[in-house]
Amino acid sequence: MNLLTANDRPGQYPASWYAATATPLGAFARLEGAERADVCVIGGGFTGLSAALHLAEAGLSVILLEAHRVGFGASGRNGGQVGSGQRLEQDTLEKTLGRDDARKLWDMGEEAKALIRDLIARHAMPVTFHVGVAHACWRIGEVGHAHAYAEKLARDYGYDRVQTLDRTQMAELTGTEVFAGGDLDRGAGHVHPLNFALGLARAAADAGVRIFERSEVTALTESAPHLVKTEAGMVMADHVVLACNGYLGHLFPEVAARVMPINNFIIATEPLGPTGKSILPSNSAVADTKFVVNYWRKSEDGRLLFGGGETYGYRFPADIAALVRKPLSEVYPQLRDVKIDYAWGGTLAITMNRMPCFFAKGTILSASGYSGHGVAMATLAGRVLAEAIAGQAGRFDLLAKLPMPRFPGGPALRTPLLVLAMTWFSLRDKIGI
Repeated sequence: MNLLTANDRPGQYPASWYAATATPLGAFARLEGAERADVCVIGGGFTGLSAALHLAEAGLSVILLEAHRVGFGASGRNGGQVGSGQRLEQDTLEKTLGRDDARKLWDMGEEAKALIRDLIARHAMPVTFHVGVAHACWRIGEVGHAHAYAEKLARDYGYDRVQTLDRTQMAELTGTEVFAGGDLDRGAGHVHPLNFALGLARAAADAGVRIFERSEVTALTESAPHLVKTEAGMVMADHVVLACNGYLGHLFPEVAARVMPINNFIIATEPLGPTGKSILPSNSAVADTKFVVNYWRKSEDGRLLFGGGETYGYRFPADIAALVRKPLSEVYPQLRDVKIDYAWGGTLAITMNRMPCFFAKGTILSASGYSGHGVAMATLAGRVLAEAIAGQAGRFDLLAKLPMPRFPGGPALRTPLLVLAMTWFSLRDKIGI
């Protein structure tokens, strides 16, 4: 199945609240004929656009190929949360990699947040960085863990931006009484992700990147200079950046074996008006502790953007709104009958260990599999990829040495294994394991 076309119309953004409120960016031309560049970037999401921008700023000639439109995939559809650190907690990373490398990864996470804010300011993007991401715990045992982790970050990493919250404080912050407590990270935040992606595209184009849309890559030669072929053209390049994430398909099997695409879904309610005054009054974003995570935030026009729900397989459900309404109603019973104006799905990518997959084969470099932590890390990944191509590969090498097991079973068993895994973790969420 080609996930580029399985659930979406070619060359069109999904009918999301993001697409409806984005600052328009004119379409880029389709690749036709032969072109030459120092670097060919495949994929126009956060990773690819950031890599292209940083490469162009370093003086390299860059061509970026996007199968649909820039920001079309997960980068333009996600929850917009810009989290701290990595997808795994620091004590887990310390046990796996040692304290020194764990510290380097923490510092990269901090740099990723700062990079987003700097790019927004430097390129005058129509994007506001809203401060605050809360971690909402369903069970009291999770609250103890969250508070202990906040103490660890302050003690061992000098990060004192996390405020611990009891049940009452969490209810005041979220506008619901279903949670046992948690914490609030005032160093994290949330953005309009599609506007950020389009801002990156404008900045890259202004820096000299040649962007081609509606140019799906059909073949790639592994030896340099590489030939990158599309239906109507080809690019010869000394280096290739794979920034395809969940849409990689069969283009590069070594990465595809380690990165699995999954779907997730978001709704946007009608503007809540007076009903919504008690919901997220401080405008923080929230993610909960379920394995099949729920995440939500307020939009600039007073809607609740709520992500959640799981499906089995790669096709989007016929009624996304009904799917997401279930977890929305569990978190906010008072919104059980709220009108839903937008409902959309998207394809992201996960890895077995939930850390990003950085991979190199000769002069082909790849970064993907951000496992729900992609707004920050995908943007930084672009800078790290550019550094490596420019000859400073230390940070890329650190990320590439992270243990990155293959998913078992190969492509033929991907969907059945996904069904089994999602069924198990959904059951865990329901029975409180």
